[in-house]
Amino acid sequence: MRVMPLLLVSCVLASCTTAPQPTMRSPDKQTELAQLLAGKVAQRPISCLPHYQASDMRVIDDDTIAFRDGSRRTFVAHMNGGCSNLGSGSTALVTHQFGTSDLCSGEIARVVDTANGITVGSCSFGEFTPYTRPRA
Repeated sequence: MRVMPLLLVSCVLASCTTAPQPTMRSPDKQTELAQLLAGKVAQRPISCLPHYQASDMRVIDDDTIAFRDGSRRTFVAHMNGGCSNLGSGSTALVTHQFGTSDLCSGEIARVVDTANGITVGSCSFGEFTPYTRPRA
């Protein structure tokens, strides 16, 4: 008998949630992401990206950042909450590592306007999905 009220409450709550809006990216950035991932296969997401693999960062849009690791592998991170203004071109993504030099999911990053040094947004990293080119 108690199942019915619980079922009703869960249906009402589910109807109140909204799906996140799909990321809108420019055709140039869509092409850049496609080129970075061309011929590569998605692997199981990882929670931390070693610092030596985070040196070649490409901002795709406010929600997506790609890290190139040579020509064989690219890591894609989808930001939690989206980094507003990150894709504008006049900003930088600033992170602070504590206890480790790795970049891990859940770490907060600040979006800083490079012209005046003011923080204009923040977000956190999601998991990193490696895309690897299969060996021939």
